[in-house]
Amino acid sequence: MWNGGNVSLVTEFILLGIPGSYELQVLLFVSLSICYVVTLVLNTTIIILSLTDAQLHTPMYFFLSNLAFLDITFTSAIVPKVLFNLISGNKRISFHGCLAQSYIYFLLGTTEFLLLATMSFDRYVAICHPLRYSIIMRPKNCLKLIGCAWLGGFMDTIVQTVLTYRLPFCGSNVINHYFCDVEPLLKLACGDTHVIGMLDFALASSLVLGSLFFSLVSYGCIISAIAKISSAEGRKRTFSTCASHLTVVFIVYGSCIFMCVRPSKNSKVDSTKIVSLLNCIVTPLLNPFIYSFRNKTFKEALKRTLRNKTKFSGQMLQPALKKIPL
Repeated sequence: MWNGGNVSLVTEFILLGIPGSYELQVLLFVSLSICYVVTLVLNTTIIILSLTDAQLHTPMYFFLSNLAFLDITFTSAIVPKVLFNLISGNKRISFHGCLAQSYIYFLLGTTEFLLLATMSFDRYVAICHPLRYSIIMRPKNCLKLIGCAWLGGFMDTIVQTVLTYRLPFCGSNVINHYFCDVEPLLKLACGDTHVIGMLDFALASSLVLGSLFFSLVSYGCIISAIAKISSAEGRKRTFSTCASHLTVVFIVYGSCIFMCVRPSKNSKVDSTKIVSLLNCIVTPLLNPFIYSFRNKTFKEALKRTLRNKTKFSGQMLQPALKKIPL
């Protein structure tokens, strides 16, 4: 195969996955399948309700529906292939499929960081500038913010993906991971990967720490504004509107920072498998519970939708029931 002028003898890779006994592999397959299906159902529910219920046509739920879409695509980039490898025993992935999976994973992950920072800004405006909220967060501006998040994710990941594609791979093709992560992939290259590794670390660190700093500044202003509220009940009610987002920020950024600052020398990729599982499987599963299904407004919208659907189904069945002879 010919890549950017360099001869690469590797046309496919082998993903070692998560080692263990046959019983452990079966348990892992069942657990991941359940988590994946539940993730799809819950996040799809958020998207549908945000689109169909008029009470949820707000900037906050617009961003939440985009986060739900990101979670669906993010976990779908990894989990189906992992499940296929577990059930079939075939752990091979093509060269181009590996790079595509790696790019999609980091594109969506980077976009999610920027979206979390955008949602922090939304909560900042809602609490610190409530009278100007409808003007600042009007639909046009919300679309621009989402567009910037996707553009930032694209720009952050495309360069190192192209550079990785041009590397020659002529030795081992065994990746010590359950998906095509950049670090174990670069270890298999025959060429010099120092520049790509440094570029990847610099871009990832600057984006993660930059978006985290933006979120922390936003919440610093939010906490300062909440502290000025006279009643304890008012402070509690106001903080509850952003507590869910703050919880997700700590989970996502905490796991990512762990993988970024982990020493690269004399370290095993196995130590990051559990943390990356948290990122691509557990977090998309928990986000709907943290953000929406504990929220009173969302639960009321869900009840309305189910009640209307039940009522509509009953009306449709009545003509048919009348025709049944007694």
